[in-house]
Amino acid sequence: METTSCGSGACGCAGSAPPASVNGVPLHAQGEHLPPEALRQRACTELLRQQAQREGLLAAGDAPGLDGATSAEAAQAIERLLDRALQVPEPSEEACRRYHAAHPALHGQGERARLRHVLFAVTPGVDVQRLRQRAEALLIELRCADDGGVRFAEAARQWSNCPSAAQGGELGWLTRADCAPEFAREVFGAQEVGVLARLVHSRFGLHVVEVCAREAGRPAAFEEVRASVALVLRQQAWVNALRQYLQLLAGAAELHGVQLDAAETPLVQ
Repeated sequence: METTSCGSGACGCAGSAPPASVNGVPLHAQGEHLPPEALRQRACTELLRQQAQREGLLAAGDAPGLDGATSAEAAQAIERLLDRALQVPEPSEEACRRYHAAHPALHGQGERARLRHVLFAVTPGVDVQRLRQRAEALLIELRCADDGGVRFAEAARQWSNCPSAAQGGELGWLTRADCAPEFAREVFGAQEVGVLARLVHSRFGLHVVEVCAREAGRPAAFEEVRASVALVLRQQAWVNALRQYLQLLAGAAELHGVQLDAAETPLVQ
């Protein structure tokens, strides 16, 4: 049933909409506004938590917090649920060879880049939407700067939450192995030099990244990188299986105030 307000505010409801929910379980506190990405993330986690309960993997009395936090028991139950529900086949030799041939730069040996960055750290309680807006504004400013990099160093000293801020954001020469995998995927295997046109997302937060110089690596033979290629393909298959599974759960659920687009469904973190 859809809830409506009295419109006058005299009853204290002030016209506030009910919280978004999954099968009647609220995803946030009354009156709280979440960015769409964060709301979808919570909805996906809640769909999985409830399914774990239905399959007897989690106690019926387990309940999520209105801050989006799940119990340790719920997190473990979701892992067991996904191990059971997602059937991910091993990639074939042929598939691995095709991927290697189509992405030669991704597995080059010895590739290096001299980098500097401004890190906007995502910490508990931070307003992610406001943080992103600040990072995007700085990204535009630094891409437009034509001062030989002076403004970038100033911005790093002023804004960056990384110890490299004291050196103007300088990270020095790095390889893939020196970086978090999600950071490396955005920076390496390309020709782009200068301030990257997009924010780089990592487990640490949002990065404005400048590639000051690059050194190309040598192409790696398939036999050298067979295991890492298989790992990439296995992860891609797991992501696709999770999206399909979440689609099934969402189709059978009663969702209020949140939309789960199959193409945009976020992963559970």
